[in-house]
Amino acid sequence: MTPRFDRRVDRLRAALWVAAVVILGVLLFVAYSYAGTVILALFIYYVTRPIYSRLRRVIPSRTLAVFVALVVVTLPAVVVFGWTLALALQELFRFAESGALDPYRGYLQPYIDFSTLAVDIDTLVREGLRLVESGPPTNGYLQGALDALAVSFGLLAGVGIHLFIALALAFYLLRDDHRIAQWTRETFGLGGTVVETYVRTVDRDLKNVFFGNILNAFLTGAIGTVAYTLLDAVAPSPVVAIPAPALLGMLTGVASLVPVVGMKLVYVPVFLALLARGALDDPAALWFPLAFAAVSIVIVDTIPDLVLRPIVSGRTLHVGALMLAYLFGPLLFGWYGVFLGPFLLVVVLEFARVVVPWLLDPERDVTTTLPEFRTVEGNEDGVRDRSLVDPTEEGAPSK
Repeated sequence: MTPRFDRRVDRLRAALWVAAVVILGVLLFVAYSYAGTVILALFIYYVTRPIYSRLRRVIPSRTLAVFVALVVVTLPAVVVFGWTLALALQELFRFAESGALDPYRGYLQPYIDFSTLAVDIDTLVREGLRLVESGPPTNGYLQGALDALAVSFGLLAGVGIHLFIALALAFYLLRDDHRIAQWTRETFGLGGTVVETYVRTVDRDLKNVFFGNILNAFLTGAIGTVAYTLLDAVAPSPVVAIPAPALLGMLTGVASLVPVVGMKLVYVPVFLALLARGALDDPAALWFPLAFAAVSIVIVDTIPDLVLRPIVSGRTLHVGALMLAYLFGPLLFGWYGVFLGPFLLVVVLEFARVVVPWLLDPERDVTTTLPEFRTVEGNEDGVRDRSLVDPTEEGAPSK
């Protein structure tokens, strides 16, 4: 090659590097603008991946297996959780409107916008009932109902769009993650390097966090919400009625993340309060606090702990660090901080465990310092689980 040709090639390569940096910047900007949607898609991916891996044994088509995993398993879970969250938010709005939070508004205002907290869903119901009772609108009831409907529709439409994008991203991640991993390994030559070890370890921890801890909390919260809502429907008197049953159920799910005591932090004080109120004001209704305790211990606490946790959990991270991530994530980033906080914890923690020792001693074999890494290819049942860094899947033709 002539020096002139070499200079042209160098200029072309430099221009392409600039273009690559610009494209990467655009992609990062889009991901930042839709950070909540992207991290939700990642959560759906890790929750669905173990189920999808088992469906691939009986469904030869990769695309069909992903579709079945998302539609049959994930979408119903999203609907149940959405319904549970809606009930809990409704209870929270009523609790806020009652004035009970007024002494704490100054402390909560940086994190909760009380001016927009109570989304006017109840207004739509009230205006609809007024229309039914009073007949044709004559004094602005219809306009009030339409305004409430517009607010509710706009909110639901926004949530629906972001959920659709998250499901679409999760769909293509599930179907094509092996192709992305193979292209990355071959293009950048990452096979057998510290980068591959780091990505594998992060992938394992994210699976344990998302599919294990958070899913266990969500399912426990859903069980608690349904159980307490149904139990409250048969309360013999308002004196011993369960306070905010849906919100209480969600709090049990959050408390399940706390080791040892867990949900007892929530339902034991409520049981004692109901027992005291019943003994003082309505002794004939004392059976209801006892029924509440039985439902809490058996259905809300014991069954999820014995059935769900062994299936979905596999702790490889410090529980205290996870609790801090769950606590500070929503405070720093908003609703999606529930997912982004643990994600950042895993990324930073495994960087310190895997990459930093290698930076200090490049001759060090990182895998020998991570004994748990040797089992990343299989679970406790000896079933091989797919990973973002697996280039192929045995016996699984690409469709």
